[in-house]
Amino acid sequence: MPANGLRVVAIADADSFVKWAASLLGGVPGIRPHLLVVRTPLTASVAQERSALAGAGLDPSAVSRIVFGETGPWLEAQRPDVVLLAGRGPFVRLMGRVIDSLSHRPVTVSGLPGMAIPAQHGALDYRRYTDLLVLHSHREERAFAELGRRTGVRMSTALATLPFARTGERMLSRERAGVVAGLAVRAGGVAVAERPETRVTVRPPAKDVVFAAQALVPVGREERAEIAATLVRAAEADPGRRIVVKLRARPGESETHLERDPYTQLLPSRRPENLVVSYDSMATALQTAAGLVTVSSTAAIEAVAQGVPVIALDSFGVSKSLLNTVFVGSGLLGGRSEVVSGRFRHPHPDWLRDNYFHPEAESTWWERVEQLVALRRAGSLPARRVPSARGGTLHEAWHRASVLGREDRTLTGTLALAAGAPASKAVSALRRRREASDGGTWADATTDYTIEPNPFQDSIRR
Repeated sequence: MPANGLRVVAIADADSFVKWAASLLGGVPGIRPHLLVVRTPLTASVAQERSALAGAGLDPSAVSRIVFGETGPWLEAQRPDVVLLAGRGPFVRLMGRVIDSLSHRPVTVSGLPGMAIPAQHGALDYRRYTDLLVLHSHREERAFAELGRRTGVRMSTALATLPFARTGERMLSRERAGVVAGLAVRAGGVAVAERPETRVTVRPPAKDVVFAAQALVPVGREERAEIAATLVRAAEADPGRRIVVKLRARPGESETHLERDPYTQLLPSRRPENLVVSYDSMATALQTAAGLVTVSSTAAIEAVAQGVPVIALDSFGVSKSLLNTVFVGSGLLGGRSEVVSGRFRHPHPDWLRDNYFHPEAESTWWERVEQLVALRRAGSLPARRVPSARGGTLHEAWHRASVLGREDRTLTGTLALAAGAPASKAVSALRRRREASDGGTWADATTDYTIEPNPFQDSIRR
């Protein structure tokens, strides 16, 4: 089925999902895409939306900002062939209920906006009623397949290239790449492995060290303060380079995950002039980057795609709870002293194919979507409807109000939040007490999946 003519609508709220959805659809030629940004407490600001759309391939005119109550009527009028549900799990479930109410049912697709190792039970369970789950690496495919077998959740998956892993157009020859790698070594960098020919991009002269901050990890304030101190030392060690602390949200803006100890509060008020904070897009930050440092941000993949060397911090260990087990075997793991000395590195070629840099021909998610559209039009694709909440109307109101926050102005939502918030805290506390003393699957380094709830205390309610 040719893509031309298919009406594809993405529905998103938080900044990382807006960026992912816009970039994913922006990479499909011939479709008629549109992005609905639904107002929730996590919704990207206009400035965040502008940053998310930078380089995504989606025209800003194809973006509408709406309130939840307008979503159903908008979809009913537009009758899209495909809807991409792009948000955290409860948001996907809520929008799934909207899809269930439509007279014309589109194919529904869901996914995660970055690296998804370990595969988490909640991530799969919330999306199980969509027709297709998009994954971004062969390793993720294996992890979610095993998680599905372990939990009894069965759903179709398909492989896509992570939009941020697309390489630049201009490439160096293998001979020139060797010269560049040699120069990096003489300048103090560590070239752990020669970059494959198709992964080395020509970039303008760059000196910045970019730190990709994360809201979730590390969790502890002490560890986050240590990172802040490392960035100060790196700035002092070489006043001729900028240390750029790349943040996702300006004061007053929201982001996908809840940040309890922001780096703006951990950095000293009097700091080196070459230590700066940036709210630009990651694509913009990487244009002048000589290296990127992070704990486990997907920005590492974006940097690799642009030929920027990386350090994935292992100073606090390598574990599922740090979300950095994906880097085992990559050659990118390194410590704080290496950040200060600027000893960044490129990934091992053997790691790339299994982790986000598979050949483009292996990304068949859109072909799978086209097949599902044909089946739906033929009446051969059963609807995967979100089941009614076990607690009835009040429980469904709790689900809705938890996602929408103040945007839910219904009486049932207000009552559900008033009654449900204390109960939810009690249930969460009980679950934590019942967790296996050995950490369960979160502590099992031999697998790429987890079954127990995540340890981040990252509620969508703000």
